[in-house]
Amino acid sequence: MTPLDALDAVAADVRDHTVTLDGTGLFTAMRHIDLLCHLTARMAADAEYQLAPNIADLPPATTLAASTGQLGQAIAHYTQALAPLVALTATKHDTLGQRLDALRHHSSLRIHLQGAGRALAAARTALEVQQPRPSASPPATAPQHGVTVRRRA
Repeated sequence: MTPLDALDAVAADVRDHTVTLDGTGLFTAMRHIDLLCHLTARMAADAEYQLAPNIADLPPATTLAASTGQLGQAIAHYTQALAPLVALTATKHDTLGQRLDALRHHSSLRIHLQGAGRALAAARTALEVQQPRPSASPPATAPQHGVTVRRRA
């Protein structure tokens, strides 16, 4: 799986499993953080690996590093979304003060989840940057060696 394919898979999972305000919302948010952490670690490792010569099929290290930074921002937004999510799912909203707090928490949750979405989109955009295409010259062929025959002594 290419880094772009992996990012698309995680983004699809995040899009298909939205964070809700019921009992599963916190689990979903934690799962998203887990997926993003794994993807970020992979991108960082690919960026480091790309620094070695003769590595094929990976975007340039600078592209991978830029995507890794964006994924880190997505993780930060999800982490910041945990506090309002916990407050919204664990607190009753009976009094006017609790309802006003809930509005503030809803706003904060929405801001952080949207920020995470923007960071994922920015990571994808960084990976979509067109790579320079290899020259149109045919690949070099391996030198032909004569057949080696062993003689029995």
